[in-house]
Amino acid sequence: MKALVYHGMKDVRVDTVDDPEIQESRDAIIRVTSTAICGSDLHIYNGSIPQPRPMVLGHEFMGIVEEVGKGVTNLKRGDRVVVPFPIACGTCYFCNHELPGHCENSNPDHYGPEGGLLSEKGGALFGYTDIYGGYNGGQAEFVRVPYADFGPRVIPDSLTDEQALFLTDIFPTGYSGIDWGEVKGGETVAIFGAGPVGIMAAKSAWLRGAARVVVVDTLPYRLDKAKASANVETILWEDAKSTIEQIRALSGGRGADVCVECVGFEPDRDLLDRAKAVINLEKGSDKVLLACMSAVRRGGIVSVLGVYSSPFDNFPIHQFFDKGITLRGGQAPAQKHIDKLLQYVVEGKVVLDDIITHRLPLAEAAHGYDIFRNKKDNCVKVVLKP
Repeated sequence: MKALVYHGMKDVRVDTVDDPEIQESRDAIIRVTSTAICGSDLHIYNGSIPQPRPMVLGHEFMGIVEEVGKGVTNLKRGDRVVVPFPIACGTCYFCNHELPGHCENSNPDHYGPEGGLLSEKGGALFGYTDIYGGYNGGQAEFVRVPYADFGPRVIPDSLTDEQALFLTDIFPTGYSGIDWGEVKGGETVAIFGAGPVGIMAAKSAWLRGAARVVVVDTLPYRLDKAKASANVETILWEDAKSTIEQIRALSGGRGADVCVECVGFEPDRDLLDRAKAVINLEKGSDKVLLACMSAVRRGGIVSVLGVYSSPFDNFPIHQFFDKGITLRGGQAPAQKHIDKLLQYVVEGKVVLDDIITHRLPLAEAAHGYDIFRNKKDNCVKVVLKP
């Protein structure tokens, strides 16, 4: 089959690789009909999260069931399914507590309670390095799905692929940020990052009854997309101080009730930011998280959806304590929310496919990575068709 394979930093190619096969009784083989490039994929592409061997990338995919193991009774050949990005068994302590990203069984070689980039990890993810399980991903013609009796959801024929595809990751992830923020109605929500996850967080904030939603980004074209698809107010980030001041100004001087960090450790950086990272032996920058800590009101909540892969020595513990901030984050529990979110899509309460800016054949996946990573051609979201 054809698949997008990571070979090294900024080196991805569509290769011919072996077709996947059933290995365990709870496996399924999916013929991929649509897949997408995620911002998290860029951390591997950039070399920021190490991957020493070639691997098929991609954790946002859906398709048609081709084959199931003897232990899978809820799916059959021909079913059209969307697959949540965490690989989770559905039966361990964490799966039973609706924390599939911490599954005790899907990542046996690297699992443990400590956590951290190069130490013990949580559960496995599709196409996301050996330390997250080493499973090939879905930017391919076919993919093996472990624990297929727990993860995949059958999609009704009334929905197109593109209407349903983002149930795999970015919609549950954006929704998790708002859920962790305990948005119940009437809140001011500030979202840092106008990429796909940030826009999905904005859509989710409206679903949960927010009174005001503002999105922050460094690029006008991304803010324009957020405004058009999520009907939000926008702030163009020029520096942290002015951004924080604007958020406080629109919230009675208090700060936002909830700040959602959708950028992570690889924001746009100047020479000073880069020098600091080298001196402190840090990966990237935590400047967006720090801005969230300042922009949130006292007693407010900061949800962290952006990936952070290393410690930072200037975490504002004093500010966290004095302001009484609640800080939540991690891999989104996609399986926890997917059925409810699918129903929102079916009922027309939310539209997901309006963020797509580029549709490419799988053969052009390397080009898709280039334009997405380098923000060319006003790229916000790339969907690939095997």
